[in-house]
Amino acid sequence: MVRHSVIFAFKQTVDSTQQENFFNAAQKLAAIPGVRNFELLKQTSKKNKFDFGISMEFDDHRLYEQYNHHKDHQLFIQQYWLKNVEDFLETDYELLK
Repeated sequence: MVRHSVIFAFKQTVDSTQQENFFNAAQKLAAIPGVRNFELLKQTSKKNKFDFGISMEFDDHRLYEQYNHHKDHQLFIQQYWLKNVEDFLETDYELLK
């Protein structure tokens, strides 16, 4: 199992309508084959500079790589991510045991 997560902060110029459009588009990533347990998240701690997160799981690396290269994911990156996100941290985890 691979757990893929990104935590991020929007650019200061991104307004609430743009954020809503971003999250509506992001939600569609859940329909890409292989994606499980898709979640859109809001940070509640002030221990870091990131405000939001997206998390999902895949049964294996093959499915994760298919997602990574899927046309809908690539389109989201170009149309929403690059235009709206100021900074982010990506983590990809596997269970230890």
